[in-house]
This record gives sequence, structure tokens and C-alpha cells, in this order.
Amino acid sequence: MRVLLINPPDSNEILSCNPELVKKERGCDPPLGLLYLAGYLEKQSGLELKVIDAQVEKLNYQQLKRQIKEFMPTVVGMTIMTFTIFDVLEVIKIVKKASPEIKIVLGGPHAHIYPKETLDLPGVDFAILGEGEMAFAGLLANINQPEKLKAIKNLAFKHNGQFINTGIQDFIKKLDDLPFPARHLVPYKKYSNLLAKKMPHTTMFTSRGCPYQCTFCDRPTMGRFFRARSAKNVVDEMALCVEMGIAEIFIYDDTFTVDRQRVLEICDEIQKRGLKFTWDIRARVNTVDEEVLKKLKAAGCERIHYGVEAGTEKILKVLNKGIHLDQTLAVFRLTQKIGISTFAYFMIGAPEETQEDILDSIKFAKKLNPDFVQVTTLTPFPATKIYLDALAGGEIKNDYWLEFAKHPTRDFKTPHWTKILSEQDLQNLLTRFYKKFYLRPGYILRQLVQVRSLNELIKKGRAGLKILFS
Repeated sequence: MRVLLINPPDSNEILSCNPELVKKERGCDPPLGLLYLAGYLEKQSGLELKVIDAQVEKLNYQQLKRQIKEFMPTVVGMTIMTFTIFDVLEVIKIVKKASPEIKIVLGGPHAHIYPKETLDLPGVDFAILGEGEMAFAGLLANINQPEKLKAIKNLAFKHNGQFINTGIQDFIKKLDDLPFPARHLVPYKKYSNLLAKKMPHTTMFTSRGCPYQCTFCDRPTMGRFFRARSAKNVVDEMALCVEMGIAEIFIYDDTFTVDRQRVLEICDEIQKRGLKFTWDIRARVNTVDEEVLKKLKAAGCERIHYGVEAGTEKILKVLNKGIHLDQTLAVFRLTQKIGISTFAYFMIGAPEETQEDILDSIKFAKKLNPDFVQVTTLTPFPATKIYLDALAGGEIKNDYWLEFAKHPTRDFKTPHWTKILSEQDLQNLLTRFYKKFYLRPGYILRQLVQVRSLNELIKKGRAGLKILFS
């Protein structure tokens, strides 16, 4: 059996009217979900496995079509997000033209939230729900035996015109049992990131699930039950990356620092082995302290990405962040004092948020003075508490995400929360936020002083020009 996993070209069609959601000039990250799946499938005998990342290889649809025809897979697997649906549909057309017998399997958040609607899309044969490794392997082993497929959890398909949903299995608790992502199946040295100071760059997951209850966020395929890999297992993967020549790693966990003791053990293990690389993490300000930060710095942690989200206590409460402004300011000061770079995530356009609240967030961002900020306009995404509460309360009149899942149209515009501020108000404030933060003379001077290479200067210059002329 020939199995082809594809990361489609990224046209961002649905996001064309939503520039803050379009991938910035940050480079291209590995498709970790597909690579984890590939690593798991490599254990199975009788499979010929290939991964195509059309984004990092800069393939257009014609080039991708040639590669599909050359390989002629039995099964094609892809991740589908609600806002990448058209790229996936375009690839499905190409695959089915190559051979209608090729089976299409889709996994990811959209397939999990909307399994029936996913199977109703033209050309889709199977949908994987939740974590995909075991379900996909079971599907491949029994793909022509519908009765056996009914016993495999996390799977949806149609049989004799009937929609079959086998239900969700318990989340994988022993993450150490999973193989590492199969980075060797993609041109891993091509991946890059605007913030990366060293190349090649890659990403990693050291845990799954987030225990926090932010109203704007949902990770349906991974759940809210936090499961973590052991320190040894994490550092084993880091060591393999270093051996492959990778110089910088971005830990993609929602919150790397949930388990304080594990963080300390990972840092100690890195130093014990003498591994030399730099790395970034995502953290919450209520999960770090001075000892943790010093350990991270000593182990080579270059940057911490903190979810700040808002500069008023009122909106933090609306978002259910569980943090406070004075706490955030203290942690940023401490992180900066210890010598770790800071990246602050903000969002605007939350329910109840006024223009004055957003202006306060701009002031707070400048007070924090991180090395970088990223600002987005809050989008009530499917399955998030904000979206579900708004539907239940009547603020959102119809389930437009479900309607889009049923009937995707290219003129669909990702909605924002516009009960108080209009789309134009939000766009103007977003632009104002970026310019007020990044175009400060003191900030520009600080960035120029920190530049260590011509390549870094060019990357930062391009990013600055993009902000200036947005």
C-alpha cells in the first residue's frame, strides 16, 4: 500500500479579507501533525510512505499534480482546518483525477468538529477525529473491511449510504510511546522563521492538551486534559534534532510550563548532555518564576512567547485568562532581567471591548516593552466558548461556521465580534496598535543594536516595512 501525506499549497483564499490571520513573513514551519502520523506509520510493515510539504517546497498545484501521478498512492491523508478548506478541496480534485480509486482521508480540527460535513465534501472517503495516529493506522489495516472499521475509534465514514461515527477514544496518556516526528521525510533544512537567529529551524511538541479555559480558544483534537512527555524523552528528540544539524527549536506546546518540575528536569537534562542549540517556548505568566526562568536561560532558551491578550482587567476577565496586569508586568520585567527575549500576543475586538479598552492595551504593550508583539482581531472560531455562548444568547443569530462547513463558498469572510466596534474600526485599531508599538524610535534603535548579521537585518527590515505600509 502506498500512503501519501500532503501539506497543500497555502493560498489563504478564505483569509484574503482578514490580513491579521494571514501567515506573516515568518517563514514556514514543519507540518508536525503529518510528521507525527508519518513517524507512527513507519512502524507498520507493507507501507510505502511519502510526505509532500507543498508549502516549504513552494509547489504550485501543477507541480503537486506531477508528484502525485509519479507516486500514485493508494491513500492520501491531509489535515483540514476550516479556513484552509479550499486548498484541501483543490488537492482532492487533483488526486481523484489521477485515480478515482485513491482514498482520501482528512483529519484535524475541522474534521473533528464537523465530521458529517467533512464526509459530504466531494471526494472525501474517511474523516479522522481526535488524535490521529492509532485511528489512521487501524484504518489502513482494515480499509476494505467496513465491519472492522466500525470497531476503530476516532473514525467517521459512510457505508451503504449510512453515516458512521465510531466515537472518540480516550486521549493517549503515554506520549513517550509515540515515535518522534519523521522529519527525515521532508526537506527539514528548508524550514525557517522570521524570529530565528540560527538555521535550520524546526518545531516540537512536548505535551498535548491545555488545562486552561480561555473563552476564545479551543483545541478539539487534543482536549483540555494536559499530558506531557518525560524530560528524557523530550531531550532525546532535541538531541536527535541537533544531530541532524538543526540549530533552533520552537516548542509549540500551548503552555510548555504547566508542569514546573518537568521544565526544571528538561533544562537540567539539556545541560547534562551539553547540547548546544537555541529554543523558544510558549508560557503563561502564572506558570513561571525566577528559578524556572534562570534554568531556561542556562539551558539555551532564547525567547518566551506569553499570551497577554489584553491591557485591561475587564477584558482579561471576559477572556477568562486567569491572569492580572500587575502579574504580567512583573513577569515580563523578570524575564527581561534574566536575559530572555519576550514575545507578547495581544488580541482586540473581544466582547464588551471598547475603543478606550484597546487604547489601554496599546499603552500596556508599550509599558511591557517586549521584543515583539503580535496582534490579531478576535475571531469567534467554531467550538470556542465565545462562539457557543453567543449562539446560545442570540448575539450570533445563525451558526455560520456550520453553514460554511456544509456549503463552503469562496466569498465567505471570517467574522469578527462587531457588536461594539465595526470591522473598519477594528482594522484601523489593529493598524494603530502595530504602528504605535513598532515605530517608536527607542524600539527601532534597540532592534538595530541587537542585529548580529546582514541576513537578520534584512529580515527585520522587511518586516518593518510591511508594518509601515500596511
